[in-house]
Amino acid sequence: MGRDPGLSVRLKLTLSYAALVMLAGAALLAVVWVFLLRYVPETLNDAPIFAPGRADLQNAFVPKAALVMGGLLIFALVGGWVLAGRMLAPLTRITDAARLATSGSLSHRIRLEGRQDEFRELADAFDLMLARVEAQVAEQQRFAANASHELRTPLAITQTLLDVVRNDASREDDELIERLHVINARAIDLTEALLLLSRADQRSFAREPVDLSLLAEEATETLLPFAEQRGIAIETSGDPAPTAGSPALLLQMVTNLVHNAIVHNLPDQGTVWVTTSAHGGAARLTVENTGEPLTPQLVATLAEPFQRGSKRIRADHAGVGLGLAIVKSIIQAHDGTLTVVPRAGGGLHVTVQLPIGTSGARGAATVLGG
Repeated sequence: MGRDPGLSVRLKLTLSYAALVMLAGAALLAVVWVFLLRYVPETLNDAPIFAPGRADLQNAFVPKAALVMGGLLIFALVGGWVLAGRMLAPLTRITDAARLATSGSLSHRIRLEGRQDEFRELADAFDLMLARVEAQVAEQQRFAANASHELRTPLAITQTLLDVVRNDASREDDELIERLHVINARAIDLTEALLLLSRADQRSFAREPVDLSLLAEEATETLLPFAEQRGIAIETSGDPAPTAGSPALLLQMVTNLVHNAIVHNLPDQGTVWVTTSAHGGAARLTVENTGEPLTPQLVATLAEPFQRGSKRIRADHAGVGLGLAIVKSIIQAHDGTLTVVPRAGGGLHVTVQLPIGTSGARGAATVLGG
């Protein structure tokens, strides 16, 4: 954005300091002049000397006062310039860091020394902003690389299948169509998941009163047939958990958590526990499931995009690796927290905490599936 050139802040401060010093000097000389006039004797050796005495005082005082004001002006300008430079030195470092950031160097930090003051607070806030921007840029770059890889895989498989059919005319079309249908469905699921993740990150939604207990009931009822096919029991219990946010996104969050708990469970006779509560100023949703033992190191990566965990991938309903990543983004968009820890007997213990809101819905306690 172009602007007309103007005086620098350092020059403005210098002129302000100089003007203040000159004003103070002029006031001091005026006081001295009035003081001298008051005590000039009107007679000398009993002879009237009022007029000559005042004239002599003026001739002696004014030239010297002018020299003093000239020297004071030079001192004020030089001293003000040096003082303004020292005061603005931290601002110069912040400006240099901002220029480096605009050129793409996000790793630079100001790390301003000294006691806590306004410049130190500004520098610390700038360093914190740079750290967050650097982390977000790195995450976006990693996400873009992973997304490109995931999207390229179904396209490459499709191209391979088409090449095989073109070179082998005797191959059955039905088998090709079925495989292409599966691959295309996976690409569509991945694209929709990416769009949902982007929507959650942008926080482009209106906030409404929502009760997590009702969303938990709706999600478990929807996924009940899927759980019964796998021999998984779903147990829901708890109290109302009112919060505020997007009902669609929060329902997607709960659905993803319950779906993951069903998919990554024991082959048979597994269990999923869904609990809601509200206390301590937060609405809480807890989803637990039985399953294979997991290490804390593996669990710590599960909320990252496209991180499924090698021991948790199943041949069916493996997903696109964005389930917990979408959950994490939705929770962050609602100013909440996500905690994922392994259960002692295997499986996961997932806790979601959101700011408490107002809702008049009632909770429920049921056991579904078997």
